[in-house]
Amino acid sequence: MRPDRVSTGSPALDDLLGGGLERRAITQIYGEPASGKSALCLLAVVTALRAGNSVVYIDTEGFSVERFAQIAGERAEDLADRLYLFEPLDFTQQGAMIADAEGLLRKGGTAPVGLLVVDSVTALYRTELSLGRETVRTLSHQMVKLLGLAKKYDLPALITNQIYVDVERDRISGLGGTALEHISKAIIRLERKNSIRRAVLVKHRSRPEGISFDFVITQDGIRAV
Repeated sequence: MRPDRVSTGSPALDDLLGGGLERRAITQIYGEPASGKSALCLLAVVTALRAGNSVVYIDTEGFSVERFAQIAGERAEDLADRLYLFEPLDFTQQGAMIADAEGLLRKGGTAPVGLLVVDSVTALYRTELSLGRETVRTLSHQMVKLLGLAKKYDLPALITNQIYVDVERDRISGLGGTALEHISKAIIRLERKNSIRRAVLVKHRSRPEGISFDFVITQDGIRAV
């Protein structure tokens, strides 16, 4: 029987999440630009690849080959062979690529997909916010599809999200409102102060909200401080 958690590659982050990324569920990480969202994603991706799995990675903000190579190290070229990278150009393409990922999940084989990643799920959504409720409905539909794939194929899904500043309530939250908040089983907020980042648990089914750890971004991933 497979464990119900998958390591992120960071012991501190695994501990924050109660053992790692939960299978059959969506884990969301949100924060301001340069807070470390993509760094955490790439670390989880490389960890899954090193474990012998393939990874589906939908990237809307520009995949950094150089950063992947740094984290993957000497095995970068070998590991890249099992990384299925999708780079949608608009919000409609994003939805289509999430749906198309099922073809890869069905294949199985010697290196079945072990992780689904969307970084960032709201970068292209933000450009279509002027369309109002229809855009929110489309995002909800995409996330329901992603969660359906995670459940059907017993995988963890990891998404990153951009921030929304609510001036009236003086708070920062993830974009997408309740659509993303409700469908994400675990939510982490990243905060940045100079070179130090903080990962704060915002939502979890069994861990206390508000617990956190500090970290710095390193060449091969992150390091808790």
